[in-house]
This record gives sequence, C-alpha cells and structure tokens, in this order.
Amino acid sequence: MGNSQIIKGQTKGIWGKLKYDLWRYKFVYFLMIPGLLLLLIFSYYPLYFLQIAFKKYTIYTGLEGAVWCGLDNFKRLFETRYFLQAIKNTFIISFMKIIIGFPMPIILALLLNEIRSVWFKKGIQTIVYLPHFLSWVIVASIWINILSPEGGIVNEFLVKVFHIDPIFFMADKSVFRWVVVAADVWKETGWGTIIYLAALTGIDLALYESARVDGANRLQQILHITLPSILPVILVVFILGLAKVLNIFDQVFVMYNPVVAEVAETIDTYVYQIGMVNGDIAFATAVGLFKNIISLVLVLGTNWISKKIQGVSVID
Repeated sequence: MGNSQIIKGQTKGIWGKLKYDLWRYKFVYFLMIPGLLLLLIFSYYPLYFLQIAFKKYTIYTGLEGAVWCGLDNFKRLFETRYFLQAIKNTFIISFMKIIIGFPMPIILALLLNEIRSVWFKKGIQTIVYLPHFLSWVIVASIWINILSPEGGIVNEFLVKVFHIDPIFFMADKSVFRWVVVAADVWKETGWGTIIYLAALTGIDLALYESARVDGANRLQQILHITLPSILPVILVVFILGLAKVLNIFDQVFVMYNPVVAEVAETIDTYVYQIGMVNGDIAFATAVGLFKNIISLVLVLGTNWISKKIQGVSVID
C-alpha cells in the first residue's frame, strides 16, 4: 500500500484512521514492541496460571490434569494458624513502615530544600541515595554486623556508655520488627526524596516572597505553602505505594531466622515456604492471590478517599 492510499484511509472511518496512525507512527510502535512483549510475557501470561489456586494441582498431574476443587484452597487459609500469623505480621510490619517510613522522604526533602550551598546539598543527596542501590543481601549483612552482640558497633556503644549487657537484636522478638523497619528506612529514604525534590522545584517562588512580606517564618511557610503545594504528589505516591506495601519478601527473607519466626513470618515468606519448600503449589497460589486481592482493595479504597477529599485520583 502506497503512502497516498494510506493517507486517504484516514477519511474512511476508524479502520482507515488506525491504518494511517500505524503508518505515520510506525517507528514509535516499533520501539514499543520490546516493552509490550515483556508486559505480555511477565504480566498477562502468568494470569492464565491463577487457575492453579482453584485446583488440586501437583507437579505430577500438571495444569490440565489437575482436578478443580473450587474454593477449598482458600478455605484452608483461615484454618491454618501459621497463615493467620503471617497476615498479622505482614500488616503490622507494613503499618509500621507506612507510619515511620513514608514521612521520612518528605521530611528529608524539605530539609534538603532549605540548604543553600549547592555542593553541600548535592553531596548529602549522593550519600543518602547510595543505600538504595545496595541489594538486600548486602544491607542485611551490614545490619547484622552492626547489631551483632559480639563486636557490633551498637552493642559496643551500649556496653561502654550505658554499661548494659549486649542485645541480640536479630533474635529478639520484641525488637526484630523495629530492626526491619529501621533498615528499610535507611535504605529507601534517600531514593524517595527524588520525586519530592522535583515537586518542590515547581512551587511558585512568589508565594514565599508574599509570605515573607506578611511576616511568616520558615516553619509557617513550609506548613502553609510548601506542604499544600506538594500534597497532590504526596497522595499519588502514597496510593501507588499501597499497591506494594504488602510485598515484604526480600528484606525479611535475608534477615529472617527461626528464633523470630513468630513475629517475622510474612505472607510472601509463607508462600515461599509452602510453595517452594513444601511443594504445595496450589495452596501457595491461593495465598498469593488472596494477598493481591487485599492490595487491590487497599489501593482502590485509598484512591476513592483521595478523590473524594482532594480530587486527586491515580486510577481514573
């Protein structure tokens, strides 16, 4: 088909316009092919295997040979004490991360925004960004060594300054969750400031000048100008963050030990234990699907509340 024929096609209804757009932007669509393939292979194709959650599936029967069992796997969820414990731990750790971890990038971005020395500001930014690029294996090793009861810098400080016995942080049920949250904050806070610093650059400086004329101090300017200006960004980040707030595997898996299993087992580590170690793939799939449904409800609920209160919506 020649160029003239394609251009004429744009006047012949929706199919003609589609052909014209495909021809006109063919290079753009060509560049989209790798991303679309990745999306189809790793995001949409796996949805086909969600039926495992509704079957008595084993590696011997295969997917097609497995017998349908309806909601039996989901009924087992609430009859298993370890699953209920995993749900409890997941929500507790997630809630602690939201309460403690979510405001930290905002606070750090506001503090960095107040620094007037460009080289000093960039130096601080580089330092606080670096932990994000470390894998959780490395981060866990660092924290385990720092908190070690034998030679760890934290316990050395406690012993020499406060004259108390060393604390085995990684095996203490009362503090393990706090260690998990603290490590997550240390690793991700710097990276989270990037979007807020970008949002701060979009605030009209005339607002601050007017506020100074009216006698507002720096704290008042932050409370009445800065925070309201970046509130839509904060809400969007919060809603998107809820989609993965229950995904707690890498960190807990590398910091986990049997001594703290009662307070450390999360849904993701439970799925790994049931599916990969015990081989109960059908039940593990049901657990994972149930967790994803909870995440979807959290996102939709928060998005609805945000839309009603602030008019900010991510989904529609």
